[in-house]
Amino acid sequence: MSSEKITVHNLADLKNTSDDALPNYLNSLKFTQSHALTDVRLALGYSAFLIAGACFLWDYKLGFDSTKYYTAAAVVLYSILNGALTLWIWLKEAGTVYEGTSPSGEKVNIATSTKKNVPTYNMKITLTSKNGENKVINLSQPFNQWFDSQGRFVAVPFQEILATNIPAVGKLDPKRIASTSQGYSTDVLDALYAENTATGSGAEAAKGGSKRRKA
Repeated sequence: MSSEKITVHNLADLKNTSDDALPNYLNSLKFTQSHALTDVRLALGYSAFLIAGACFLWDYKLGFDSTKYYTAAAVVLYSILNGALTLWIWLKEAGTVYEGTSPSGEKVNIATSTKKNVPTYNMKITLTSKNGENKVINLSQPFNQWFDSQGRFVAVPFQEILATNIPAVGKLDPKRIASTSQGYSTDVLDALYAENTATGSGAEAAKGGSKRRKA
């Protein structure tokens, strides 16, 4: 569990902290995380950067007149790569923060989002069985279900929401499956945070919690 406080009115911080907790928790349950989407994004981004750098270098070394055709080709290629990168992020990644496979072979894709001035965490969870059948679960929960009054992330209720609503997670962590009516007040969240801080439980879910995603 992270002892770092965030501003409870900052949606970007709330979302980024929650996004970071997803892989920490799921990987602790022996999910195998896939980084394919990130790898493609980095490959496109670095390729565009290298082309821009090469264009600058040969223009500096050889002059514009002798390299103008190469420069024109590089500009076209750079534009194509940047366009491909934009489309990849917009259409393919589409807010995905986690892709992984359970020990039994089920694939899980989780995309998250928020709406302006609405403190609700929206998750689109796509489950793919071993035979290729897809099931989509749309889940929305207010951030105050797992952030206490001081802006500290509380792992237990967050994990319970995931285990209760995602069958592949619940199978691996049945003790976190909660009744549908269960909820936590601010006082209870504060108490849970104090208890877990004292006992050290929930440390897995917050490991690396200070490394937040950029909004």
